Amino acid sequence: MTDIEKTIMLEISTLPNEQLGDVLKYIRFLKYSSLDSKEIERRFDESWERVRARAKELNITAEDIEAEIRAVREGK
Repeated sequence: MTDIEKTIMLEISTLPNEQLGDVLKYIRFLKYSSLDSKEIERRFDESWERVRARAKELNITAEDIEAEIRAVREGK
């Protein structure tokens, strides 16, 4: 681990737990802001494929998803 990595880890370790999520979001922002649009699109497509595969494993249909969305919108 480099000195800068150690310093970052030390700083993170002293943050309140409530701020750790913000740190993670910022790190991801930095990581992904340097990607070109083709790489972002590729990752997006791969993510959707994983979601579809997981839904298939769990027998979740498009109709199930639509019903869940309707229920949330109706406050059920």
